[in-house]
Amino acid sequence: MPRLHALETIDVTALRVGMFVHLDLGWLSHPFPLSSFRITSEDQIATIRSLGLREVRWSATQSDLPKPEAAADQAPAAPTIEIELPRPAPLGHQEALARQREALALCERQFAEAARECKRATDLVASAPQDAAAKANELARALLEKMLGEHDLCIRLLGEAAGDKASTHSLNVAIISMLMARAFGMGEADMQDLGVGALMHDIGKLELPDRVRHREDHFTPAEARFYEEHVGHGVAQARRMGLTPGATLVIAQHHEHADGTGFPLKLNTDRMTALARIVALVNRYDNLCNPNLAARALTPHEAVSLLFAQWRSRFDTAILGAFIKMMGVYPPGSTVQLTDDRFAMVVAVNSSRPLKPRVLVHEAGVPRDDALILDLEKSDGIGIRRSLRPQQLPEATRQYLSPRPRVTYFFEPVRDTGEPT
Repeated sequence: MPRLHALETIDVTALRVGMFVHLDLGWLSHPFPLSSFRITSEDQIATIRSLGLREVRWSATQSDLPKPEAAADQAPAAPTIEIELPRPAPLGHQEALARQREALALCERQFAEAARECKRATDLVASAPQDAAAKANELARALLEKMLGEHDLCIRLLGEAAGDKASTHSLNVAIISMLMARAFGMGEADMQDLGVGALMHDIGKLELPDRVRHREDHFTPAEARFYEEHVGHGVAQARRMGLTPGATLVIAQHHEHADGTGFPLKLNTDRMTALARIVALVNRYDNLCNPNLAARALTPHEAVSLLFAQWRSRFDTAILGAFIKMMGVYPPGSTVQLTDDRFAMVVAVNSSRPLKPRVLVHEAGVPRDDALILDLEKSDGIGIRRSLRPQQLPEATRQYLSPRPRVTYFFEPVRDTGEPT
């Protein structure tokens, strides 16, 4: 996997040619081909300033800045005196709230843009398969570029899920699968194949009637076989699109199981690709959290528990372990009770340190819109005691936390927000 570079924040007025910058905007919100690039002209600086950003992030190690020339008659430098500056004070409540809302709004905006692009790609599969492939590759590459620029990424629960069910499902699976590949240290080519395969894994359902696009318990054997045919249809579409073998195998094997009980070929772990084994697990997790019938939805904690306790033989052991390690025992979207008896909802986890997530706590005296996110990693003595279904929460708490009817995720760089804890 490519080396990751630490990024610092700089005011847009201080930008210079040669700086390697990262724009925290959706890839459709700026005119540059990528969100991370080296500035090569003053025109690019003017364009960045026109985007309305006050600050951008940049990498000193990836920048190519000219070194200042020393004057010939320059006097010897005076000895320097090191002064320890005071650490910045924690943000005030209103400033912390503003940053909190701004970060969530950015994630939701980027997810919405990505969901629209995913739907456009899917809509082109039948009429313009090669254009559909180009769009899917472009979207996967944009996600990949954003993932490779940070040391730690935070997996964030979204407040609003923009997009139709099919697109949000495909995007959820792609994002979590690619983050898994990142955790395994996979190379860019494999992550690109994984992203495209995950985004397009259900394209075979386009040829099925609506009534059999989602498996139900009441299906007759004939209807179940009809449903399972979507995998073969998907492989045929992938070939028409000209997808790579790696992406095509993801589509072909996303319903296979490690123990050979999947379909259509009943492959076991040894005959599945690593990329397909990742998508098979993440696809199942998302279907448990976001089933076709909302009444059957499990909480993210329940879904993880079920995968580990009852279905672990169906999935690659190393991949299942890495998934739980990345998402945490209480993934974003889980409703919980803390060790101090307060109720909360997990809203974000650091994918590298998920045991202490960030939670939205029910505080009776604080309006929900003014509630700060509590970072359990910085809160000594406070942890999660147990998980609860939303129906088990007191009515006032359930209305306050507003558990999501659909669990959707995006990712953002982990930052020290300076929020009071």
